[in-house]
Amino acid sequence: MNIVDFIKPELLIVAVVLYFVGAALKKSKIVDTRYLSLINGGIGILICTLYVFASCPMEDGKSIAMAAFTAITQGIVVAGLSIYIPKMMEIIKNKNDKEETDQKEN
Repeated sequence: MNIVDFIKPELLIVAVVLYFVGAALKKSKIVDTRYLSLINGGIGILICTLYVFASCPMEDGKSIAMAAFTAITQGIVVAGLSIYIPKMMEIIKNKNDKEETDQKEN
C-alpha cells in the first residue's frame, strides 16, 4: 500500500499547498523549524475540516462524529505527505550527488 491510498483524491492538492506553506515558512525564518510540522499539521486539519464539513451531509450526531474523524485523520495524513515530499527530494538529491562524486573519482 502507498500513503496516497489513504488520502481522498480531492485532498491531495492540500499536501502540495502544505509543502509550499512549509517551504515559505522555513525560508522566511518567521517560525522555528522544529514547529513547522506542527503548523503544517494544524493547517492540514483545518483545510480538511472545512472540506469535509462542506461536502458531507450533517444529519445526526453519528454523521458529525464521522465527519470530524475523517477531517482530522485526512489532515494528519496530508500533512505527513507534505513533509514526506521534501524528505524524499533530499534523499534523491543526496543519492544523485553521491553518484556524481563516485563517477568523478573513477
